[in-house]
Amino acid sequence: MPHSNALNRLNRLPISRFHKATLLAVSFAYFFEFADINSFSTTAPKLIGLWGVTVDQVAYVTSLSFLGMFIGSIVGGTIADRWGRKQALVYTTLFFGAFSFASVFSWDLVSLGVFRILTSAGLSAMTVVGVIYVNEMYPAAVRGKYQAYAIVIGICGTPVTNLIASAIVPLNDWSWRLVYLWGSLGILLVLFTRHLKESPRWYENRGEHAKADAVLREIETRVAAEMGPLPEPAPPVDETPSARVPLRLLLQKKYLFPTLLLTVLWVTQTIGFFGYSSWAPTLLAKEGFSVEKSVFYVALSTVGAPLGAYLASLVTDRFERKWCLVAFGTVIALCGLFYGLTFSPVLIVVFGFLVNLFERGYTALGYAYSPELFDTRGRSLGTSVSYGLGRLSNAAGPLIVAALYNGHGYQSVFYFIAGTWVVGAIALAVFGPRTKQARVIAAQNEPAAV
Repeated sequence: MPHSNALNRLNRLPISRFHKATLLAVSFAYFFEFADINSFSTTAPKLIGLWGVTVDQVAYVTSLSFLGMFIGSIVGGTIADRWGRKQALVYTTLFFGAFSFASVFSWDLVSLGVFRILTSAGLSAMTVVGVIYVNEMYPAAVRGKYQAYAIVIGICGTPVTNLIASAIVPLNDWSWRLVYLWGSLGILLVLFTRHLKESPRWYENRGEHAKADAVLREIETRVAAEMGPLPEPAPPVDETPSARVPLRLLLQKKYLFPTLLLTVLWVTQTIGFFGYSSWAPTLLAKEGFSVEKSVFYVALSTVGAPLGAYLASLVTDRFERKWCLVAFGTVIALCGLFYGLTFSPVLIVVFGFLVNLFERGYTALGYAYSPELFDTRGRSLGTSVSYGLGRLSNAAGPLIVAALYNGHGYQSVFYFIAGTWVVGAIALAVFGPRTKQARVIAAQNEPAAV
């Protein structure tokens, strides 16, 4: 049959219950990703006293977890291309949930470290797949907003988990295990699978136009029954079918530059944010705050995270995304620096709140911006490689943080973290492509490959 025209048929759909159900499913996966991603940092202060864990050992476990994230990102992009976006989303969520559950039964730091590496691989793989899935299932004019909405809901997993941890970790010598049990509940995503549809753009990219058309007709029927007759889509834009995408594709000029730019974006975001979030409870505890207070202060500051993702939803489709990223990154650098220069509990919470607010907004913007720099053929590979390299960079980040803390003190860590955000902001300001015009064209139902 002729071209299924997935891009333009999806772009002209009004937002309906189908889109909202998809948003709920992706948000659920994000919720337990964000719930689980900092589990080790919330339990590490307890393990320092319980198992005699040192700051250097915390650094090694955290570093190896990011090595797991790198592997997971690459694998996530690969299986999203091979098995489809929907199946990859479900399988990667089940994977991280299973190994988070295994963490409950860890018997020493080595066993916990192995389970955390595998959990982290699943978390990162799921994130890559989720970003790609939302990008391909929502109209171009609002995909950034819905990417942010998914994070607004999902990011609530961070403060909820931190508040739970602050309450249960200090209870006794085994209650810290319940934090990992909580994180494993992501496996319940299987309850949402019937509401998810495979990406027609994935089918189309493989040359399976009949399957793409069948999914599109099902979606269109559901939307039209709710919203009324649909407008005609713009004429199709031809793309060369490709069932298998080789890694060398990224060496082509059209893919190499965005991959390098996004690698800088995700490297600075990863080191900048996880250097802060993964270490804040431990460093506060080492500086004399009790385990209960250090975890509680961090828990309070993460309340800003959902608000930051919501702020991103207000600006992401209205303004040029690259400049929003530059502005958010600069503010994070300043607030993170002030956080490290104070020991006042009130100011720790205030500046921590602002770091979380703008960083989660930055992440939402980055999730929307990254896949827009590639066409359908290179989107999964380019997104997964750049995101994976960002996560891999933080295999060195915790070691740097530990060395700075041990050699130069608490405040040097936050000078380093602020510097990484500044580097990212400068790179985006100078080299970042603009994507708003392409979205406007797509919203007008004109042929465009966004």
